[in-house]
Amino acid sequence: MADGCFNISKGRIAYYASLPAANDALIVVLLKAAGLEADDTLNNYDDLGALLAASNDEADFTNYARKTLSSVTVTVDDTNNRVDLSAANVTWSSAGGATNNSIGKFLVCYDPDTTTGTDSSVIPVTYHDAVFTTDGTDQTITIPSPGFARAA
Repeated sequence: MADGCFNISKGRIAYYASLPAANDALIVVLLKAAGLEADDTLNNYDDLGALLAASNDEADFTNYARKTLSSVTVTVDDTNNRVDLSAANVTWSSAGGATNNSIGKFLVCYDPDTTTGTDSSVIPVTYHDAVFTTDGTDQTITIPSPGFARAA
């Protein structure tokens, strides 16, 4: 298991991160470790609904909710001929306790309409290893440096 980009998002990452629509967002979705498909299978899904309809289960621990990435930046690096995408770290306060999960991945997804969209319209962009078990304490996903994705 590792980090990677979904095939549907290759070549579009910087566009999605620019948040081009009126009610769009980049969201973080946590996946349970149990039943998690291999990266080479995971990266073939074109929408979050199809990904979750397979054996991949979204977290459901106490106090879990999908989170919107904040402080999203798109940095064009002309010297190194690439674009880096970054955001602030994401924290779930008092994660678990009554209901706990073992987490295996976090996804960054592009939601084109946060007001009326469904999982079938949410586009998975990147996936990242996130191995932890909730126990009622705060859990933070640290966005790696230089960011959650690089287009080169």
